[in-house]
Amino acid sequence: MNTPRALIAEDEPLLAEGLRADLAAAWPELQIAAVVGDGLRAAEQALALRPEVCFFDIRMPGATGLEAAQAMAEDWPDLTPIGSLDSQPAAPFPLLVFVTAYDDYALKAFEAQAVDYLVKPLDRTRLAACVTRLKARLADRVAQAARPDTARQSDPLQDTVQQLRALLGGMPASTAPRLEVIQAQVGNLVHMVPVGEVLYFEAADKYVRVVTVEREHLIRTSLRELLPQLDPGQFWQVHRGTVVNAKAIAAARREESGKVTLMLRGHDEKLTASRLYAHLFKGM
Repeated sequence: MNTPRALIAEDEPLLAEGLRADLAAAWPELQIAAVVGDGLRAAEQALALRPEVCFFDIRMPGATGLEAAQAMAEDWPDLTPIGSLDSQPAAPFPLLVFVTAYDDYALKAFEAQAVDYLVKPLDRTRLAACVTRLKARLADRVAQAARPDTARQSDPLQDTVQQLRALLGGMPASTAPRLEVIQAQVGNLVHMVPVGEVLYFEAADKYVRVVTVEREHLIRTSLRELLPQLDPGQFWQVHRGTVVNAKAIAAARREESGKVTLMLRGHDEKLTASRLYAHLFKGM
């Protein structure tokens, strides 16, 4: 087995250095490929470095640990079909360890999944047990990769997508009041846009695009702040940066990549639903 590498994402430098030191003692052969302090950078570095393990703090600026993992799952390259002229070995999706200060309710959600978690302040005995599990899972991956393709039992990326989906769904529901009207300001004019007329919302830097059949608006808020105010039965998150009005979807086409292409009513632009949300589109 090649020397395993890890990425640490922790916005508190002392905690990051403490985890690095504890890992050096518990797992000397593990190389720390990078230490970053925010969720967006964590996803970017993981996609660039392809480490075997990621230790993600849950609460970070820019994006949470779960959101960073979600971004990775959406953008992680698909395996090239065996026998293709462009066939290249693709790095498997990293094993995820979330570092959390969540209460018992949230911990049950983590315990239900194959991903691991550590609780702040970190306990060295708990870390040692986590390291033992990670080593065993990495060894299993090596053994599985050595078998013929017909004998492989699972797709690590799809397994992780299922785990993240369950974790994201296991967080407490928002109690924020439902938004009825979007107030989009342009100069001295404020456009009153009924939420029901919105086809989709799309994150755009520090803004959100609000797209209707007739036009689009920009509002100065984040999609993360907006999402809890929308009716989840009508507005479906289909990508980390896109929320679509389910009533505006005319058809959904599944692609070989596992993603889904969405066609909208009265609008030529097509949207893409990532692997993480492909389960929303099933025939009745």
